[in-house]
Amino acid sequence: MPEPTRASLESQLEQLLWDESLSRRRFLGRSAGAVALAGGLSSFLSACGIAGTAEKNVAELAKLAASVNHPKVPIGDWTFANWPLYVDKPVLRQFDQRYGGHVKYVEEINDNNEFFGKVRPQLSAGKSIGRDLVVLTDPMAARWVRSSYVTPIDKRNTPNVVANMSDSLKSPPFDPQRLYSTPWQSGALGLGYDIKATGRELKSVKEFFNPEWKGKVTMFLDSQDSASTVLIGEGKDPATSDLDAHLAAVETISKAQKAGQFRRFTGNDFTVDLTKGNIVLAMAYSGDMVQLQADNPNLRFAYPEEGAILWTDNMLLPAHVQHPYAAETMMNFVYEPEVAAKIAAYVNYIPPVKGVREILAKTDPEIAENPLIFPSDEQAKKFFSYAQLSSPQRQELDKAFAKVTGG
Repeated sequence: MPEPTRASLESQLEQLLWDESLSRRRFLGRSAGAVALAGGLSSFLSACGIAGTAEKNVAELAKLAASVNHPKVPIGDWTFANWPLYVDKPVLRQFDQRYGGHVKYVEEINDNNEFFGKVRPQLSAGKSIGRDLVVLTDPMAARWVRSSYVTPIDKRNTPNVVANMSDSLKSPPFDPQRLYSTPWQSGALGLGYDIKATGRELKSVKEFFNPEWKGKVTMFLDSQDSASTVLIGEGKDPATSDLDAHLAAVETISKAQKAGQFRRFTGNDFTVDLTKGNIVLAMAYSGDMVQLQADNPNLRFAYPEEGAILWTDNMLLPAHVQHPYAAETMMNFVYEPEVAAKIAAYVNYIPPVKGVREILAKTDPEIAENPLIFPSDEQAKKFFSYAQLSSPQRQELDKAFAKVTGG
């Protein structure tokens, strides 16, 4: 069998397991699966070259990274896909004015899995997805790297990133040399609530399961976000918890869902229910709550007393990117501390760029002192990371959670 390419055998296996109409039992019942039954699934995967394909993909990407060369060309028109309300639009206009061309900025990412499902057919077929820069949260960014769905970054075009990235973000497990990803913003998961409706402060993960709020709670559609938060509430570290522990957390959520605890499961759109008063408590992103508080002072955000998941959204160049230099130029631009400070003042998330707090201390002291944007050392000790689940493990978790959310 030929050596795996971008449209690798692992990706083909992922496609099979991703297909909601195909159960694991039916997969094993196929003709190829008969080999797995005879010799074990691991033997089958090894025979087909699937076992270790993620490692081979990463090794192949590393070779490309060593020789990557994205020449400086006129910027022209290019596309940047991001989450809603995640940049100050004058920053984009400033970029266009300085470098020419036009960035088509698309706020189309509401949930990592939802977006992945949208572009996966092109990625699997080895085609361009029509976006030059995408922003994905750590676990999904890791999945794209393992599947060879990214293009290495030419660091000669991103000197500001090299010089100004916060030290704590330089070596994530999925990309220890930052060859394929650049942090956009970081934040934490926590409790977003309306104190007028609750009548008191909320501080614990247990509040998501408090019958007092039955039918007026939302959690995230992302299986790892929700499961990790439940694990933290149980006194466990998600980063060192295995798949079975994550599945047990999903079962905890499932029982509460069957009891009518949750109104629905959301992406970034949790803000809609919270601002309309449809719910009293949401699993929420820290930065979004800072923005919502400007319009409704009754809204609150709390880091759970048990601890919180700290996540990072990352800029990546997709495989077969059409305008890599434009995307890298944007990465370099937003790593200018003055530009990063403008973004931080607008989005209210934790900036990945050194020197931002010092700038904001002069221009906007209130933001510089906001613990949701610049957490204290004490709070930082209670931040947790995601588990590094393999693609098949993550898909098993996603499938289990989809049964709960109706996805």
